[in-house]
Amino acid sequence: MGASGPVTAHSGGRRLVHSHAKECDIPGTVDLSVREGDDTAYGQALYPVPAEDPNDPLQWSPIRKTLILVVCSLYSFLSNSALLGPSVYIGIFAAEFNTSFTDASNLISYANLAFGFGSLLLVPSYHKFGRRPVMLGSLILYCGGLLACSQVQTYSGLMAARVVHCFGASVCEALPVQLVNDIFFLHERGKRLGYYTVCLCFGATGPLFAGYMLNGGHSWRLFFWVEFAFGAALFILAFLVVEETLYHRKPPVGSSSPERQSLEGGEEKPTSVESTTPETGAAIPPRKTFVQSLKFWGVYEKDADFLLMIARSFTYFLVPHVLWVITTYGIYIGLGALTFNYIFPLKITAPPYNWSQLDSGLIAVASFLGYLLAIPFTPSSDRLAARLTRKNKGIREAEMRLGVMLPVMLLAPAGLIVFGFAAERDLHWVAYFAGVVMCNFCSYFYFTFTLAYAIDSYTSNISEMLIAMNLGKQAISFGMGLDLLDWVTRHGYAVMIAGVFGAILLANNLALLVFMLYGKRIRAFMSTTWLARVHRESVREVATH
Repeated sequence: MGASGPVTAHSGGRRLVHSHAKECDIPGTVDLSVREGDDTAYGQALYPVPAEDPNDPLQWSPIRKTLILVVCSLYSFLSNSALLGPSVYIGIFAAEFNTSFTDASNLISYANLAFGFGSLLLVPSYHKFGRRPVMLGSLILYCGGLLACSQVQTYSGLMAARVVHCFGASVCEALPVQLVNDIFFLHERGKRLGYYTVCLCFGATGPLFAGYMLNGGHSWRLFFWVEFAFGAALFILAFLVVEETLYHRKPPVGSSSPERQSLEGGEEKPTSVESTTPETGAAIPPRKTFVQSLKFWGVYEKDADFLLMIARSFTYFLVPHVLWVITTYGIYIGLGALTFNYIFPLKITAPPYNWSQLDSGLIAVASFLGYLLAIPFTPSSDRLAARLTRKNKGIREAEMRLGVMLPVMLLAPAGLIVFGFAAERDLHWVAYFAGVVMCNFCSYFYFTFTLAYAIDSYTSNISEMLIAMNLGKQAISFGMGLDLLDWVTRHGYAVMIAGVFGAILLANNLALLVFMLYGKRIRAFMSTTWLARVHRESVREVATH
């Protein structure tokens, strides 16, 4: 990031950044042309426009931002591994609690449902009371649920404890996206969302760790003890480095779109913070001290209607860009987190494979490999969008990042065909691994870039949008996992996995072409609807525009 002109604003020895970027009339279209004095990235002005205040999260040091991203990404990894790890214990749970395999698998399915629906309460909570206290409180609930899992003696007790720790951790499905929106500029967000997605995806390796704990001769309870220990350590780290990121940014001076810019990063009304512009010559407030940043109370948004936010979040299901994210996450989570982890352990421990129960979690190696191979492509959408923006004379369109998904569009459906026929015809175990690698490699692109595109494309209250996304994706994945074992028994692996699930995934992936060709028209149409007016009136934070 370089400066194209001299800037004299400093605070505590750290130079503040400046920009005159602005959003155009259609949501998702941004003018990133550089003016004198602007800081730039990829030769384009920074967006959103930060306040002349070192306490604005956009003005924080790269180290502070990175630490916050690391903490919330680790939280996502731990919570997802805790959710999925016990899938290798389905047979053990069935025997220990004298229940069926289907009932034992519900310990994962219903926990997965709580993992999504918890955001219905926790997301409005962090909007009203602040990100920091809700994150710390959720970590306490998460750790308490894990501790209970390690102690319970009954099926119903384990189910309740599972629901508690997944409900507590559900905020990590939304909070990383919120924090990326709070502290990073537009050109940084695709890559930062990618890093978060890496950790979310690597949570699928939980069954691998759980299986090797069995291999060491330990009880399934050790898995929950280990997760609890890491959760407690993460709580301490979060307390020290995750500063409150809720900030009310004053409207940029001279904005050509005052209605939208006045919402950028905060309330519609001017704030009491001593922000300024270089032209005003007003005093720049001092940066908070480290001790002051540890405060986890004092934020209370009296204008935020808790119940209305919950109700209004359901209207986002009618926004095409958001719906695409919901179906993408729901289908891929249903496949990667549930279908593969349910089917493989049961198939691989039966004839003709006869693997030990201790090795049944090795399918997580394939998941890990698929995501690992995709990591080098994390910055690709930001770079492609920047290149196309330069060719478009500094005007950025939300669809400019989507082209990187074209090469992998058909890869995941092909992977489901491979996996489905491997299970149907008892093919070599390598076929199972190949199918999972193909599917998860593709899922990384769709996880990261559909989410970035949806937030780019629509004037939204990010908190309400995230509620809808989490409810929808967990409901879809829950539906795909519920009674899955009965479905494949009745209809066969090839029909259900290669046929039904493969067709659903193919239709979802092909939607990429619709948004690449007609995305701007959809955005323009949506911006004129009554729904858009409702959402604009409710906006407290404008997302990645």
